[in-house]
Amino acid sequence: MRNLKIKQMATVALLMALVVVMQFVSGMIPPVGGFSISLVLIPVVLGSALYGPAVGSLLGGTFGVIVFINCVTGADPGGAMVFQANPVLCFVVVMAKGILAGLASGWTYRLLRRKNAYIAMLVAAIVCPLINTGIFVLCMFAFFKNVLSVWAGGTNLLTYVLTGLVVANFLPELGINMVFSPAGQRIVHVVHKNKD
Repeated sequence: MRNLKIKQMATVALLMALVVVMQFVSGMIPPVGGFSISLVLIPVVLGSALYGPAVGSLLGGTFGVIVFINCVTGADPGGAMVFQANPVLCFVVVMAKGILAGLASGWTYRLLRRKNAYIAMLVAAIVCPLINTGIFVLCMFAFFKNVLSVWAGGTNLLTYVLTGLVVANFLPELGINMVFSPAGQRIVHVVHKNKD
């Protein structure tokens, strides 16, 4: 039992390190529509499927911390604008979207896995970027509309959100997660099989 707990802690630590590395790698990918595409949701979904919603929240929170650091340091120029507008709300938004994305992904997987584990992983992989982007867009409209207007550069805000945030950012993240989901479920199956 103790060895199992140590293996789980090591796996979660490895996934957290993967979140950090993948977020920094995502920052090196040239932005599309002004935003970089995040690869980090893959380990968030994987961890939430392996160990549940609490671990998904922890991994999502780790993602939020790295995003916030990028906002503070200016590594993410758009995020720096949000930080300058309101540092506290910036922190709340980036943490909330990451934590809730991991939590929702974990609960989705947990609720669906007994019916079909591959479908559960696919739906969890869809829910994660949906929550992440959805909360971000809602918070930008609610708290940072002026920043959103600057990003839009005089174009219609709704058009900008649909083209810049949804088409250029959310859809590629969603596609990446969906493509990874069968491999993710295979990993979950192997890990759980080795626990028994």
